[in-house]
Amino acid sequence: MIVTNKRMALALTHDIVMSGVAWALAFYLRFNFDVPPDSFKVLMQTVLGVIVVNSIIFIFFGLYKGIWRFASIPDLRRILISVGLITLIISLLELMLRFEVPRSVLILNPLLLVLMMGGSRFLYRAWKEHRLYGLTQILGEPVIVLGAGDTAVALLKSLIRSHEWRVIGFLDDNPELHGVHLYGVQVYGEISSLSLHASAMGVTHVIVAMPSASHETRHRAANIANQANLTVLTVPSFEDLMSGKVSVSQVRPIEVEDLLGREPVTLDDLGLHSLLDGMVVMVTGAGGSIGSELCRQIARYKPKLLVLFELNEYALYALEQEFSQLFLSTKIVSVVGDVKNAKRVDTVLKLYQPFVVFHAAAYKHVPLMENSNVSEALHNNIIGTHVLATSCKVHNVEKFILISTDKAVNPTNVMGASKRLAEMVCQGLQEADGTRFVIVRFGNVLGSSGSVIPKFREQIAKGGPLTVTHPEVTRYFMSIPEAAQLVMQASLMGQGGEIFVMDMGEPVNIAELAREMIRLSGLPDGQIDIVFTGLRPGEKLYEELLADNEHTLPTPHAKLRISKAREVDARWVGKLLKWLNSVTEQDESDIKSDLKFWVEDYTGDIHSTSPTVVLALPMAPSTTSIH
Repeated sequence: MIVTNKRMALALTHDIVMSGVAWALAFYLRFNFDVPPDSFKVLMQTVLGVIVVNSIIFIFFGLYKGIWRFASIPDLRRILISVGLITLIISLLELMLRFEVPRSVLILNPLLLVLMMGGSRFLYRAWKEHRLYGLTQILGEPVIVLGAGDTAVALLKSLIRSHEWRVIGFLDDNPELHGVHLYGVQVYGEISSLSLHASAMGVTHVIVAMPSASHETRHRAANIANQANLTVLTVPSFEDLMSGKVSVSQVRPIEVEDLLGREPVTLDDLGLHSLLDGMVVMVTGAGGSIGSELCRQIARYKPKLLVLFELNEYALYALEQEFSQLFLSTKIVSVVGDVKNAKRVDTVLKLYQPFVVFHAAAYKHVPLMENSNVSEALHNNIIGTHVLATSCKVHNVEKFILISTDKAVNPTNVMGASKRLAEMVCQGLQEADGTRFVIVRFGNVLGSSGSVIPKFREQIAKGGPLTVTHPEVTRYFMSIPEAAQLVMQASLMGQGGEIFVMDMGEPVNIAELAREMIRLSGLPDGQIDIVFTGLRPGEKLYEELLADNEHTLPTPHAKLRISKAREVDARWVGKLLKWLNSVTEQDESDIKSDLKFWVEDYTGDIHSTSPTVVLALPMAPSTTSIH
């Protein structure tokens, strides 16, 4: 390394001076500051050589790449290694040249040199930080941090430089930490004692710094803070911190998504690399909530080419712009297209030859598809799936993954029935060889378009009221990243024809969710009303993950099971398509009536029960129940 600037030159000069001082002081300490003439002569004969050796080693080990203001353990490690090597070299030179340097000097010198060089750096850092940040530590808003683990310590170190926050105490449920001081800040006790300490310290804000803790632990901490009428903040998620997207100091108001979070998904990274690395992967509906997250997750496994297929021009543009900022090794191709357009789909598959296709394109909004849009929902979700799936078979796509929904289970609405039929189309197209069709069902995802959480957030911002359809309505929730990760895991495990069901955890009462969001907004009880508006067309009180006649088999992954559902054959699929192509202009009540004969579990709002040609069509038998 070459010394190229003033800062580096000053640091080197300092260390050269310290080398000479340490060598001389070692002699003086050895003789109690009364150095005999012979030893003084040895000191003067050797000091220049010692300085030269030290300088060469210091430069070689890169001691001047860092900045003293940010001196840290790695800097101290480099000093220790350098001084250790210097001691070895000087000892060898002393033996060869017979300078008769006292053995105690060879021991004292490295100790003094480490103390002087390391001490200077850390004293300088302490002085600079006090000068730059000492005032903010007095003026910042006082805050208590919940949690005293590594993240909390990293947060404290970051907030020392903050003009906004001043950490005055930690609370943690680990009794071994109570009374301990972390960088001068005490751990006072358990999290349950927050109200007492906040009142005594005059604190109005609290930061939950436990990103790797279970969501139950974080939820409890937030509830304790809410009960103490404190403003609750949190650090970024554990996944974001590990990925480097954000820093720990980017505290923000806690949101309900933080409390509904689930345990991190364990993925078979090696298997996913073998499936995706260096391959061509295509995602339909790439601009949607699930589709776009799938694209982000897939990109981590470095496919050769990622084809983004999307009908919505703006959504596709936004995703393309996002990827353009990431400097990925994967080539990205943005394709505007409709999955119902067989010619367009065939052209794209022929051109890019994907190895895996993730089919996320669908109409998903239940009330919107229930009236005035029934035919379009069926055509998009069923015929679109069939067009894409058959084209995948023609072009030898290895795997086709259908993104389905828990609303396909005992469907009470057109959207759910259409997705159940899309599942059956994929199963009907499955053959012994060729493309393997894999189906993945899951429930609501946090923050997706159409999710209740963004709607509640908007209603709170307007002062309310919050509208809930029914006091007993419940839903399953998972994060978008978790859903995307489990879809990928299922795609790896699927061998063809399976319906994978995700572990959705415990259902959440929507009315209680609304109350939680009001509490987290910091508003007093009763300031925002909750109004119950009645169930919307096609809406259930609760969602199901399995139909009444379905059972599941375990898989090697704890969060995935395989549903044993009714299966159909290619002949049945052909008859379904013939019916679908005949109902474009049909009355919606008649379409819904016919749906009952295609999806036996469908219990939607059927206004007409008059028999149609469908009554005569044979239905495939159900599979044997597995307990």
